[in-house]
Amino acid sequence: MPHRMLFESEAYDYPLGQKLLSFAKEHKIPHRTIPAHNRVTGLPGASAQQKYSQAKKTIVVGLKKDLRFQSCRPSADYQFPLMTSCPGHCEYCYLQTTLGQRPYLRVYVNIEEILEQASKYVEKNSPSITTFEVASSGDPLSIEHLTGSLGQTISFFGQLPLGRLRFVTKFTYVDPLLSLDHQGHCRFRFSLNSNRVVEHFEHHTASIEERIEASVKVAKAGYPLGFIIAPIMLYPGWFEEYGQMIEKLKKGLEEVKTFSVPISFELIQHRFTTKAKKVILERFPDSQLDLEESQRKLKFGKYGVSKYVYKKEEAQLIEEKLSELILKAFPTATIEYFT
Repeated sequence: MPHRMLFESEAYDYPLGQKLLSFAKEHKIPHRTIPAHNRVTGLPGASAQQKYSQAKKTIVVGLKKDLRFQSCRPSADYQFPLMTSCPGHCEYCYLQTTLGQRPYLRVYVNIEEILEQASKYVEKNSPSITTFEVASSGDPLSIEHLTGSLGQTISFFGQLPLGRLRFVTKFTYVDPLLSLDHQGHCRFRFSLNSNRVVEHFEHHTASIEERIEASVKVAKAGYPLGFIIAPIMLYPGWFEEYGQMIEKLKKGLEEVKTFSVPISFELIQHRFTTKAKKVILERFPDSQLDLEESQRKLKFGKYGVSKYVYKKEEAQLIEEKLSELILKAFPTATIEYFT
């Protein structure tokens, strides 16, 4: 439940804006109108840690005005801007820096305009299939109980022969999505990690057991199923703990008799930037994250942005060992990429 809801004035002109306003009034959630999403002031908190915590309890309701969809490789062709941020407090999250001083949740109420834009991209790329990633800048399932936007989007893509949707989540509010006519056009993915990583760094998210339980429901509903193991971290006993997680997943999925398509896996090693390290330690001063630059390799990405990743030999070890564990447990699975 959010602690406060802030509305751009234009949001009131849309059904979802009115729905969220009614929700705020019904549940006596403090709410007010703001001039723009980037002019949020007055949030409580003296320290960076307190301000971050309060921002994560704040929902800003507004419009997505820039409808140019950005590239989202290697996950999909394009990002799909349904919302931004999430209520989770994952210490390592790349949104720590990409959202800067505005980690509050943003909900876009002009969903019909966003869907119409997506259909234009699909039509432009015809006859090829076009894929969209809904979770590139947030976790849409985390607020689905408030918005219903993800369900609306899944139903819309179910009617697009050449459109495909993908998203990943650490949350479990899946029941309203199970009966949708998705036509197999939406790959439902869950983020998984070792017990140590989840317990130490993924605060205010569902447990691994809860995520696996939700994945079983999703698979039984005929959704293409996938898992992102990220960020993969090296520490004493890492291989055994990741093996335990995969074995737990295998056991949980045994009750699914058939899968609509092979299960997919995406593997992402832990990485951080100099800026991210600074922000993380301000917000989580007692963090146990390994942020020692001298133990890493500096890698340059698009636009000259540099990040610290594991050294070549360590990265190869991660890829080889985890791929071996996954394919032993799920021989027909597809490992889409390691990065």
